[in-house]
Amino acid sequence: MTFISRPAALRLALVCTTALLSPLAARAQDAGAVSEVIVTASRPIAESEAAALRTQKASDSLVAVAASDSVGRLPDQNIAQAASRLPGVAVERDQGQARYVSLRGAPNYWTTLSFDGINVVSPEGRDARFDAVPSAIASQIIVSKAVTPDMPGETVSGNVNIITRSPFDYPGLKLGAKAGYGIAELGDKPQYEAYGVASNRYDLGDGEVGFVVSASYFQRDMVTDNFETDYERVSQDQRPGNLTRFWAHEAENKLYRLTRKNWSVSGRGDWRQGDHHISLRSIYTTFTDDEMRDNYRFDLDDRQSDLQPLTDACATAPNPTPTNTGYADICIGNTPMKGTVYGIDIRQRSTLRAFEQSIFTNTLEGDHGFGDGWSLNWLANYTESKDDRSVVGETTWDSPSTRTLRPTVAYDFSDPDRSRLLLSTTLQLSSPTRYQAGTPVTNIDTFTKPLTSLTLLDAVDTTTAYTGRISVAKEAEFLGGEATFRVGFQFDQRTKVVDEKNLVLNQAAQFTAIGIPTDYNAFSLDQAFLGKIPMDYTFRYFDADKMRTAAGAARKAYTFNPVTGNIYDVREQVYAGYAMGTVKWDWGSAIGGVRVENLKNRGTAVATVAGVTGPITAESDRTLVFPSLHVNVNLDETKKLRLSYNSGAARADYDQLRPNVTVNDANQSISGGNPAVRPELAHGFDAYLEWYVEPQGYLMAGVFFKRVEDVLYRQTRTFGSDALNSNGIDRSGYLYSGITNGGDGSLAGLELAAQFQLDPWVDGLGVPEWMGGFGFSANATFNNSKVLKPAIGAIPARKLRLPGTSDQVYNVSGYYEKYGVSLRLSYQKRSEWLDGYADDLADAGDTYWAEDDELDFSARYEVNKNVELYFDATNLLNNPGRRFAEPGNLLTATGIPTGFTDSYTIEWERFGRRYAGGVRVSF
Repeated sequence: MTFISRPAALRLALVCTTALLSPLAARAQDAGAVSEVIVTASRPIAESEAAALRTQKASDSLVAVAASDSVGRLPDQNIAQAASRLPGVAVERDQGQARYVSLRGAPNYWTTLSFDGINVVSPEGRDARFDAVPSAIASQIIVSKAVTPDMPGETVSGNVNIITRSPFDYPGLKLGAKAGYGIAELGDKPQYEAYGVASNRYDLGDGEVGFVVSASYFQRDMVTDNFETDYERVSQDQRPGNLTRFWAHEAENKLYRLTRKNWSVSGRGDWRQGDHHISLRSIYTTFTDDEMRDNYRFDLDDRQSDLQPLTDACATAPNPTPTNTGYADICIGNTPMKGTVYGIDIRQRSTLRAFEQSIFTNTLEGDHGFGDGWSLNWLANYTESKDDRSVVGETTWDSPSTRTLRPTVAYDFSDPDRSRLLLSTTLQLSSPTRYQAGTPVTNIDTFTKPLTSLTLLDAVDTTTAYTGRISVAKEAEFLGGEATFRVGFQFDQRTKVVDEKNLVLNQAAQFTAIGIPTDYNAFSLDQAFLGKIPMDYTFRYFDADKMRTAAGAARKAYTFNPVTGNIYDVREQVYAGYAMGTVKWDWGSAIGGVRVENLKNRGTAVATVAGVTGPITAESDRTLVFPSLHVNVNLDETKKLRLSYNSGAARADYDQLRPNVTVNDANQSISGGNPAVRPELAHGFDAYLEWYVEPQGYLMAGVFFKRVEDVLYRQTRTFGSDALNSNGIDRSGYLYSGITNGGDGSLAGLELAAQFQLDPWVDGLGVPEWMGGFGFSANATFNNSKVLKPAIGAIPARKLRLPGTSDQVYNVSGYYEKYGVSLRLSYQKRSEWLDGYADDLADAGDTYWAEDDELDFSARYEVNKNVELYFDATNLLNNPGRRFAEPGNLLTATGIPTGFTDSYTIEWERFGRRYAGGVRVSF
């Protein structure tokens, strides 16, 4: 299957030929040669889609393409959002922005990212973060779903290849620019965007040279509504029915103020003479996230031990004066969804982060044609990716141990879209000692919460990658067809180095020395709440300037210490060789071959083994073979049958291969490495039928199947040990996770697509000419996945869906364009997907993200051939993101009677609608 679509409001003035794409891009998509297609500006969506169908029909493998013109007319600010318009593409969002790409509903780590055919390691690792790459740098986004031997074996479900602009894409001098302004509805925050490109080519007489430079900038200020609740099975709750009760041990509001920026600069120089072409390309792109997070956490279980573990049944009448806190006590009328807890701890954190991810990639590539059908391609690439996780400053403010200085909280979690926390003072009664709610409190900052710590973190993860590749091709006749045979070798070396150090101040004398206020009211702002979530209390935002002042003073007065448990160095070397052939006949074509990869991994870190702390090194070496075959049959002039077999192996991320553990106090999590984990092997089959309807239209139906061995999954459980406690921080209750191999699994599905424009049908239907401006495209993917998760502890083996997979993915788009006006409405939806497995009986079940949908609108008006006005409205439905725990599978597997259908919201967030407009110019 090949399907070429366009994102909302695509306005093309693009001269697009396969020959003008970089030779590497042409090999990546195996699209075959097509004649030059000129897309004018009068009907950009309709004409570009029609041209795309002609390219698609000539393609030899399964691809989908989103294209832009020279001014960067993709309406989406990052690559993830732009690619999500294509069939079978779904995204995972963070703070309302598309971040990870999932192809045909498969796990996101099955999708790789590349620039001009060179796989790029994301700053975050193998889970490629596409929000770090602005869409403005792309002339095309090619999504390959069919893995061919010249593609790295780590590509399992597909690859997103960003084709950068070449000066030979244009006949001569080309200038373009874009400027826009917008607003975020939630918090009334501004948005800015700008883009510019300049390109030219020069005739040298016996050759030609060209240069293109571009730059882009996008800034989005925002606030986020958020609440989170963590559930657990309480060991002291032994009354009848306890096995189906999960209690909220912590409830919190994370209140974000954010400024996110994407910016990029790129340059490219090309020289060609006859059959020789050399290109030098350089791209720098960065994503920054300056975050101010006010986190109010209610530690509902901090006196859990007060509850007596009695097993007899009891009356459940309300008791407003219990002798314990009331946590997990059904005898006083409390339930997991509604109740009251007396005198609990507020654990408040104020966090100022300066997060940044960047990619700097440089490629020198040559293509050379020789006589008698021989050709040579060579390439050298250096890429540096950085993930700066630094925290400028984080203060913690904790309630004192005296119960009467703490709040009593009446909680209500019965509404999955709301967390109600009503506060009051706590009164102590005597004879016997017991507690009751006092005066209602609406201002949470009236409670005593002295400063307990100030933490600064400098943490930078740097990944350097070197790639060298050479391939030789020969054209020949083979079995009555025209064939191209290619053999190649590729070497990749990637090294990820993590450097982390922190500074923790937790003594009154230290606070005095740097002049930081210990009363939160003197550290905060008198500012109204910027969000819209129903809050049952008021609060004060922390003052970022005072945080910076305190952090600066701390840096001058004290010394940072290395966090040895979080420092590691992981190196991966891949030696790959491949052989493949492409043969074209009158009845169709075929691509087949094999890729062999030898993987060498080495990880070094500081670890504690048998009570001894010191450097440790772990190594592994394995060889994998990846065969593939793709056959395309022309059933007639308008119909094609495409059959494919492919294979690949998803490898564990670099931090998952390290031989030590990482502690994240901000998220209360511990992650451990597993150098011995095996790659996740996949073998897939595809069968697609395409119908190119005359005079214009497209229908597609396809089925796919992947068999997976040694499924990778993140094992998650409570850490349950004091081995990592330090600086007065108890980490025994942190969430521990580490990568491991599960059993075998499979992913099977059906993909459908349709695309029609009314204009070519106007005369035949006898409708008015103005109706020819209507068109639509739609696609849907239906999945069925399963994997055998091995037994762990008291939890037996279970059959579950693959993590990260949605059962349904939909994209529907309708547009009208005529008389210089272009309007488009786009809808995306993916059903719920598994986020993580439950690995402990104390867990509240497997976790999922609820279904996600988004409706966007775009409008364009062509003032003249050089000037265009645009308007974009995104996230019009403004539906929340919701993550929840579902205990049903866990309870059934452990012998609890079926029929338990309750789910628990563990994370909820809303981001608001966004509107932007501006002008584009092109000359």
